[in-house]
Amino acid sequence: MINSSAFTWGLCVAVAVACGCAPAKVTYQASSELERYRLATIAVLPFEALKTPQYLSTAQTEVPVPAGARRSDIVFSIPPSGQPCGKEETVSVPLQAAEKVTGLVLAKGQDREGVRWFRPEETAAIIRSLGTPERGVTTEKQAWQVAARLGADAALIGRVRVYQERGGSKYGGSPAEVGFEVRLIGPDGVTLWSGNYYERQRPFVEDAWGSVRRGFVFVTADELADYGAEQIAKQLPVGTPGAR
Repeated sequence: MINSSAFTWGLCVAVAVACGCAPAKVTYQASSELERYRLATIAVLPFEALKTPQYLSTAQTEVPVPAGARRSDIVFSIPPSGQPCGKEETVSVPLQAAEKVTGLVLAKGQDREGVRWFRPEETAAIIRSLGTPERGVTTEKQAWQVAARLGADAALIGRVRVYQERGGSKYGGSPAEVGFEVRLIGPDGVTLWSGNYYERQRPFVEDAWGSVRRGFVFVTADELADYGAEQIAKQLPVGTPGAR
């Protein structure tokens, strides 16, 4: 007869060991200048969707770059061992994915107390009023111009790099894949803080905790995005965590 407590302890140890092998899904980086600023009002700009087609999978270590693409913008995933490697496929990030992720990050961020948020609809109106940016004006500087017009302390911008839906059902098929970055932009277009989320569901042996938390099923891209937005919002250096 198996001792239940011993079994449970053994399972926990196995999960902990396996989790240590899984790559970090969320990473953060803060500027050394961050503490100089009081960030009580944030202008949320509509996030962008990466236009460069993304490679879903490849067996090559070097891949051809689609026309007009920058190598720094290319991301690709290696299929699990045993999965056949066919001809390379590319997909683009759906435009609605950027709007969806913007809304998720804002919704999660609004749980933080002591912060006023300017919604994407408000910032989009300012962007239109500014017209075409002058030559040499970066995305970051334009974001700060929008924040300044609204009297905000910083701008929140983002880019969705990959948003691939799962194939098949939750019990079998190919996993969903989601990746996006979020940045807080301060005066003169300085990046004060950035957070990056990327996840492609992995098998239990590679990500035990993730498998347990998701009930050993394939979740949707929307579910991955919701998780990523929550984790990013928890670390935003604005306000204080709300009581939940």
